[in-house]
Amino acid sequence: MIMNQSAAPLYDAVCRHLDRAAARFHVPGHRQGLRLPEELTKPGGRALFELDLTELPGLDDLHRSAGAIRAAERLAAGAFGARRTFFLVNGSTAGIHALLAAVGPKKVLVPRESHRSVVGGMVLAGADPVYIWPGLVPGFEVPAGPAAGGWAERLAEHPDAAAALAVSPSYYGVAGNIAGLADLCHGRKIPLLVDEAHGAHLRFHPELPVDAMGAGADAAVQSTHKFGGSLTQSAMLHLGSAVLSESSVAAALNLIQTTSPSYPLMLSLDLARRQLALDGEKFLQGALEMARALRKGLAGIRGLAVLSSGHLPAGCALDATKLVVSVRGLGLTGYQAAAFLREKHGIYVEMADPFNLVLCVTIGTTRADCAALAPALQDLARREGRPPDKNMIAGLPAMPRTVKKVMAPRAAWLSRSRSVPLEGARGLVCAETVAVFPPGIPALCPGEEVTGDVLEYLLAVRRLGLSCHGPADPQLKQLRVVVE
Repeated sequence: MIMNQSAAPLYDAVCRHLDRAAARFHVPGHRQGLRLPEELTKPGGRALFELDLTELPGLDDLHRSAGAIRAAERLAAGAFGARRTFFLVNGSTAGIHALLAAVGPKKVLVPRESHRSVVGGMVLAGADPVYIWPGLVPGFEVPAGPAAGGWAERLAEHPDAAAALAVSPSYYGVAGNIAGLADLCHGRKIPLLVDEAHGAHLRFHPELPVDAMGAGADAAVQSTHKFGGSLTQSAMLHLGSAVLSESSVAAALNLIQTTSPSYPLMLSLDLARRQLALDGEKFLQGALEMARALRKGLAGIRGLAVLSSGHLPAGCALDATKLVVSVRGLGLTGYQAAAFLREKHGIYVEMADPFNLVLCVTIGTTRADCAALAPALQDLARREGRPPDKNMIAGLPAMPRTVKKVMAPRAAWLSRSRSVPLEGARGLVCAETVAVFPPGIPALCPGEEVTGDVLEYLLAVRRLGLSCHGPADPQLKQLRVVVE
């Protein structure tokens, strides 16, 4: 194949993007370097490419840290309230995989709405999931935080469960009652693991929800780059107790993480930790003030609704730096609103779903970013708003909340599979994940039977053209199933 090797399409695309004036409400939290620790950006400092080194004498080794890396991890453990902290250069995904691998091929309680890294971790570890279904926040149709009652019931039904994994805060900023879940798990003498990818900043301001370590979790994984100011793909794994073997976690990380760890990523974790420990409360105070002002301004725009703590069930809290804005009252989808903001006003949001926009107000967000948002949403309401469709939610099919698990995710993943027309999948075992938006909760996970109820639901989803994540065919014409 003859190709023009003088082109650099990804580099060119990024340069074109950065050349546009834009307001940014997305991760990474440093906002293109604005809030990176100054050692990585200041004139006279070391250029980032100079810091791209390898395991030379005196620079330590991530996989058997005993010098500078271990000292940096110890400082991070102190700052985040952990007994032991591991630096991650393969993102939070590596941390989730390592925790599940450390638990092993046993029963684990997991929220049904877990990130896809949890499914990957169960495949790698051979874990047997016991799913807990979340409630939904009315009007926004996003998963509510974990409720202790449902977890207690599932623990009673499965006394042989070896661990529980919670998600807090969620992508939508909803934090659950982690202290209550920790008490439940410790009463059963099993570890509580927390996917805290969106909560690296929580510990550093008293107005934010309690972080997992502060709430008594046994382990937590944080995407430091999202809200903590480090570089994308850098993360941390914290152990809060000795319930989960430190040596097992370390061995799993040695297996999973790259053998060529990036020093710029590790340096950014070290410097971001220092910045949060010394100035985090000050920076987060600014972010919270901007977020409060935005909430007040957006509340005055007819047709918009902003998620607040008052919408959440008892025991849950809201990370106020996340703005979840429902545009359903404008008769629009979140996708349409996000496209309008991007194309007409140069505003980039973190995420959109059929009903909402999700915006992140981070330590790097600027007042100019915030000043642009309310007028742009007013313009959206004026130019694009229409009478709300009252059937937008009422017309959605109800997802079946019972699943028929035939085999563990690992067994389904490793089995031979084939694609079949969706209409012909009844009674077969699914080999992939099918998550429908809204509400973003998988209707099928690997190893589950396509029952009649699930099939009718997916056929209705396809007719409505709802967004699907996970399947090889997102239009749901085909479904991958296990060849028995």
